[in-house]
Amino acid sequence: MPYELGPIELRTLGALIEKDLATPEYYPLSLNALTNACNQKSNRDPVVAFDDTSVRHALESLRDDGFVVFVSESGSRVLKFRHRLSERLNLSLGELAALSVLILRGPQTVGELRTRTANLHNFADLDAVQHALDKLAAREPD
Repeated sequence: MPYELGPIELRTLGALIEKDLATPEYYPLSLNALTNACNQKSNRDPVVAFDDTSVRHALESLRDDGFVVFVSESGSRVLKFRHRLSERLNLSLGELAALSVLILRGPQTVGELRTRTANLHNFADLDAVQHALDKLAAREPD
């Protein structure tokens, strides 16, 4: 079944993927940290201003589709959130990195994608980026 995600769900999922790959030491994210990641002004197109309630609703929708899990960590009083996109759709790290940057920054050239994914995944060359994009494009809806 194909999934249709709204703009808040997409931004939420993209921010979770980005923070998982870029700053794993701070991952999973609390609602506050995730809202801040969604509303980050650098490396985002468009820039948005979501509130905690909107992000929470997006998380619930993503959880219902199996893309996000809510995590209660030992010793923490704050609920945290983790994406499950790689497990759910069997995506490679390269595909995840490219997808995250595309979600957060919009359409780009292969060269721009290689540069902008550098802190998320090290693509060997432009052909490797193109291969990841081709694999994403060739996917059939479940």
